[in-house]
Amino acid sequence: MDEKLYTIPLRDAFSSPRTKRTKKAVNVVRNYLKKHTKVDDVKIDTSLNEFLWEKGIRKPPRRVKVRVVEEDGMMVAYLVE
Repeated sequence: MDEKLYTIPLRDAFSSPRTKRTKKAVNVVRNYLKKHTKVDDVKIDTSLNEFLWEKGIRKPPRRVKVRVVEEDGMMVAYLVE
């Protein structure tokens, strides 16, 4: 089982309109992990998703620390606590 830690900057989400920022942040996380792990199937854990949506759709965090684990040929991203 392979495990890696990443700090993902979410600055690209802030170029989106206010009402779409957290949706964009979720896509930024997914695309970042696809690029860096070279795997197309990336799952976002519930804890990470709730952290991104914690302040609502208008104010996602500026960066997020993620622990990525390989499970059955797909990558699962968990929030680092």
